Amino acid sequence: MTRGAFVTIDGPSGVGKSTTIQALHDELTARDVPVHRTVEPTTSELGRFISAHFSHIRGYALACLVAADRYEHVEHEIRPRMNAGDCVITDRYIASTLVMQRLDGVPLKFLLDLSANVLMPDVAVILTADPSLIAARIAARGPHNRFHRDPSAPGREVVLYEAAAQSLMTAGVQVLIVNTGEATSSEVAGTIADAIPSSPIASTASPTSTPSQGP
Repeated sequence: MTRGAFVTIDGPSGVGKSTTIQALHDELTARDVPVHRTVEPTTSELGRFISAHFSHIRGYALACLVAADRYEHVEHEIRPRMNAGDCVITDRYIASTLVMQRLDGVPLKFLLDLSANVLMPDVAVILTADPSLIAARIAARGPHNRFHRDPSAPGREVVLYEAAAQSLMTAGVQVLIVNTGEATSSEVAGTIADAIPSSPIASTASPTSTPSQGP
């Protein structure tokens, strides 16, 4: 059986990840590609603990918990579903760590070291949009976490996601940056679906490895 692809969807809060993932699921299903959707923090006991205590646990401690949840996620859900032939799409992955934990004051090197042995995606999608548009979306729906109370957060997130994209590309990961403010959700989904390899080769690159391919 052909191994399924692994696609990660990251981007600033309010950029439209949920809408994009649903549209991508529909697009791949229409192309007869089996899809498995997942999310981080996960729905495991550890993931639920992280979600419940996100406002109180911060910095290095939170970064370590998120990394532990990710390694379990890969072992118990992502790899098995890929090996079964599913295209696995996760809502948030390594790029989110390289942004959210940096907003929390954790150095980039510490985060890269924590992720040194994590499974890298076949395609890392980073969604972006104008910070003013993102801020308007957050204001309309209401804050979902402590970062949303900072009016400068959308602009800072956009810049840090650009840096995260560079870190991933340096590691040899295929990165696709898509502006959700300039296209419909179906157009964004089509762009992502076209970038997913039909017969992916298992990725062993880490964020600190030598570059092996471009974006």
